[in-house]
Amino acid sequence: MNTSSGKRGPLAVAARKDRNRKIAIQAAIALVLVALVVAIGISVSRKSSDNKAEQTAAPTTTESTAAPSVLTPDGAIRIGDPAAKVVVSAIEDFQCPACKQFESMTGPTLSDLVASGTVAVDYSPIAILDRMSSTNYSTRAANAGFCVVEADKTAWPAWHQAMFEAQPEEGGSGLTDERLVELATAAGASDPDVAQCITSIRYGTFVGTNTQTVLASGVTSTPTVRVNGVALRNPTPDALRAAVTAAQQ
Repeated sequence: MNTSSGKRGPLAVAARKDRNRKIAIQAAIALVLVALVVAIGISVSRKSSDNKAEQTAAPTTTESTAAPSVLTPDGAIRIGDPAAKVVVSAIEDFQCPACKQFESMTGPTLSDLVASGTVAVDYSPIAILDRMSSTNYSTRAANAGFCVVEADKTAWPAWHQAMFEAQPEEGGSGLTDERLVELATAAGASDPDVAQCITSIRYGTFVGTNTQTVLASGVTSTPTVRVNGVALRNPTPDALRAAVTAAQQ
């Protein structure tokens, strides 16, 4: 009995050592796995924090879906007596050559009618000719118009005239934002916010929605000229004066 136990003693010790070694190896592996899980968790946490920081630091746009506060309920820029009995409406695109011709031909007449105190002119800049420039010039120009009138309505007539005098050729890049700012400043809209409004295209979204609203009303081309809602097919100075006189009766 004693001899037999003595022979098994070394085997038992060896088995115990082997078992302990296996336990140690398994423990080490477990520790490595735990360390890996912790490391992965920290990495994911850092990435999440970085993403949140990037989202927080992302630049914001000043573009607004709201209309400039100075517009009429139907989105027009009214020049003249707000309560005028006769209203001439002119729907224009600053890239439109026919609109340039209309401004050149009838601009002085419209100014005289407004000066009379009994007639107002509603200007509606829209953007249907963005395809005729490589920089969506129609939208940028209409936006600039809303920036100018929001800052200083008295600057609008001079700016409006200057814009058509400087009208770029179709198919090009259109006037630069810097040039639009220069024209606004020269017309009297020199507030620094006007430049920021123009370069950020603050009213770009509004220009798009307003254009769609105008087109949905039945407008198919620019310029579209009306006197108290009645369209003039050939809006010459004489035709304008005649239509205004008739509307005043």
